[in-house]
Amino acid sequence: MDIQKEIEKLEKIYLEKSNKILTMYLNTDRSDPDQQGGEWKIHLKNGLRNFESYLNEVDNEEEKRNYSIVRKKIERYMKENEQSLARSVIIFATADQSVWFAEKFQMPVQTEFEWKEVANTSQLRELHQTFPKTGVILTQKEQVKVLDAELGSLKQSHHFQLDLDTEDWREYVGPHESRATVGSGGKSTQQEKFRERFEANRYRWYKSLASTLDRLAKHAGWQNIYVVGDKEETNDLLNHMNKAITDVIHKNMLNHEEKQVLHEVVL
Repeated sequence: MDIQKEIEKLEKIYLEKSNKILTMYLNTDRSDPDQQGGEWKIHLKNGLRNFESYLNEVDNEEEKRNYSIVRKKIERYMKENEQSLARSVIIFATADQSVWFAEKFQMPVQTEFEWKEVANTSQLRELHQTFPKTGVILTQKEQVKVLDAELGSLKQSHHFQLDLDTEDWREYVGPHESRATVGSGGKSTQQEKFRERFEANRYRWYKSLASTLDRLAKHAGWQNIYVVGDKEETNDLLNHMNKAITDVIHKNMLNHEEKQVLHEVVL
């Protein structure tokens, strides 16, 4: 999903008469001291009920029916996704299904509900400006993992591994278990030979990968790029990548859980 395009599409919509858009920003962050007991359920119930109280005072049965349809759809979505909630949920919805945007995000929001002719995209736009499309490049010897993220959530991962026989980088998209190499096991003499060969060719090998990473960054539209790994390996990429690097972190995190990496590096 392209969040920027979704925001632009939402901001062009203006509804009339009884068909309105419900905007919902709901804080579901379990790390929030105010959310330890699942208080989001109370906030959800109260937020939706407030509109019913208002609509009961308005003589418009069609609008009441529309709101009831939207409310049931949101309640069903929250029930179905209760076990997989992150830190926030953002929903834009109409009764006629011309608008339905429902996403879970890793960043907190201020709980807010609106029932109007237009969608209130202010918090979503602010989140997107703060956490735009981002690439995280993790290096570790003959392996490089790339995380493609937006709004703090992983969209896709790429895993590159150097074939020591052909000296070409092979790409694996999605989950990938690294193949055993002489660099990660075997006798100490084999390990030493691998280290010597790697250090002797590291600069050239990383140079050959840099253009691929530049193309990946351009295609994904990354606005921020983070490079994470040993100083020598990250420097090799910095020297050869044309794309501007946002920050460099000298820490080996290639084998860390991807959500943890994004939390530490991006959020």
